[in-house]
Amino acid sequence: MKWKSVLLALAVATPAAAQDLTISCRCVSDGVNSALADWIKESVIPDFEAANEGVTVSLSEFAGGDEQLTQQLALDFSTGAGADIAGFDGFLIPNFVEAGLLKPLEELVGPQVNDWEGWEHISDGSRALMSYDGGTFGIALGTDVRMIFVRADLLEEAGIDPASFQPNSWEELLDAARQIKEAMPDSHPLQLNAGVPMGEATTMQGYWMAILGTGESIVDEEGRYIVESQGILDVLNLYKTIYVDEELGDARAQQLGDGRNRTFANFRDGTTAMLVEGDWFYRSVTAPGSEFEVADRDEVMTWAKMPAMEPGAGWNGQDYVTISGGTGWVVNPNTDDPELAWELLSFMNSKEQIDEFQTFQPRISIRDDVEVPNEPFLTETSGALLPLTTARPNDSNYNAVSAEIQRMTEAVVSGQMSPEEAMARYKEAVTEIVGEENTVSLM
Repeated sequence: MKWKSVLLALAVATPAAAQDLTISCRCVSDGVNSALADWIKESVIPDFEAANEGVTVSLSEFAGGDEQLTQQLALDFSTGAGADIAGFDGFLIPNFVEAGLLKPLEELVGPQVNDWEGWEHISDGSRALMSYDGGTFGIALGTDVRMIFVRADLLEEAGIDPASFQPNSWEELLDAARQIKEAMPDSHPLQLNAGVPMGEATTMQGYWMAILGTGESIVDEEGRYIVESQGILDVLNLYKTIYVDEELGDARAQQLGDGRNRTFANFRDGTTAMLVEGDWFYRSVTAPGSEFEVADRDEVMTWAKMPAMEPGAGWNGQDYVTISGGTGWVVNPNTDDPELAWELLSFMNSKEQIDEFQTFQPRISIRDDVEVPNEPFLTETSGALLPLTTARPNDSNYNAVSAEIQRMTEAVVSGQMSPEEAMARYKEAVTEIVGEENTVSLM
């Protein structure tokens, strides 16, 4: 009895075993997405640990590219490894779900997920960024818009007034690039992402921004993939003009493994005057203290809307086009403690924490109770572009089709294929991926 009393006393006196959680994202302090890493380490982790005694949270920082991160996540989720909470691009969700690598939050955690206060402040459209086939798999951190980032100082040097600069057609955009090239022969005045190494950045920042300008999308109204059209040819001929015929862009950078970083450096160093990117380029890539910081950014850098091929010829009859995506967080289906992981995920996306994140990096939030604080650039661009935006198809085949878009653009900018040949190969590849019944030709 005496020993039983001693053992009971020890059991009562011994604290509960410590619990460990891990967050992972493509973020590195003083590197890529530095503000995101700093927010997690300086705000999320200490505040969550303070509110949850015995819980230890760590951040796994990933410095590689988007495609490398996707491969790592797929490997982790398929082998029972990886962080409990993972940074995730919403367009990947259908692929991961179809492969059995993600579970809906309600199934993984329980019905309490639906009681989270944050859903009342997130629109259905924003919730859909991290959803698929009726299930919610994560919470988006925010959304974005795409535009032409402009070096005002280079335009002025070429005799173009940056204050009034707004191309109203592809030809006007090309004419500006030609004028800059004439004034600065060694420059690469225009950057429209192409090629395989840039991955989804080619599809989103390059191809989508062009194909929407033709009035087309990647799919038709019935969700069938467009594999042959005048719009596709127009886009490929635009790439050919920029990179092959007139050498207005850095063709080599589109084909190198570090090509995207090279294009960032071209803009920073004044070699490129116009670069099509998402608002992330402003709030992270060129921000003070980043690797590609643009000195005196708010004095030398401005923006313009991406024009349709001709006025009124864009998506929905628009004069200008853009597209939005959404990145956020998912719970690893292999987590040892789904309920605690959900507590961390919902805590990260509470109003208090998202407000705090805005002090590290102001951005467009999906919560309607969080404002962009004192950030004229993001307020101006989101106000002008969100009414024009659209989104990628929520389809499990999209990722594979996107890879074919990247190959198609690379074939043209490398000079290996004509636009007609590249489109023919694209048609064949996409038909094999989705089935002929899920494709359509508009020619």
